[in-house]
Amino acid sequence: MKILDEFKTFAMKGNVIDMAVGIIIGGAFGKIVSSVVNDIIMPPIGLLVGGVNFTDLKIVMKEAVGDVPAVTLNYGSFLQVTFDFIIIAFSIFMLIKIMNTARKKDEAIQAPPPPPAPSKEELLLTEIRDILKKQ
Repeated sequence: MKILDEFKTFAMKGNVIDMAVGIIIGGAFGKIVSSVVNDIIMPPIGLLVGGVNFTDLKIVMKEAVGDVPAVTLNYGSFLQVTFDFIIIAFSIFMLIKIMNTARKKDEAIQAPPPPPAPSKEELLLTEIRDILKKQ
């Protein structure tokens, strides 16, 4: 029963819930970025390289024979997924960079000013006090 209590404590911590929300939002964000890549970025790139659809790029290793499908190396799909990853990673990097910049500005605004340096009189009085303590 102790393990269940520990798991309940772990699962109900704020960090775990925040992480779950982040994963759900990240999944949705990934779909948006995939759509941007597939529907907006890749068609012009394909047009520039001669109307090639990257997902159709493949090397046929063994031709289809009768009902047996062809064996292909689908490197175009790999290229598409790689472009998706690079754009998603860059987007997340930029989002985190913006958030960190905003956080630093917020911390700078909320940070209390440092206490003022002691005046010359205070420094002299401190020295006199220290000398009197030694005697």
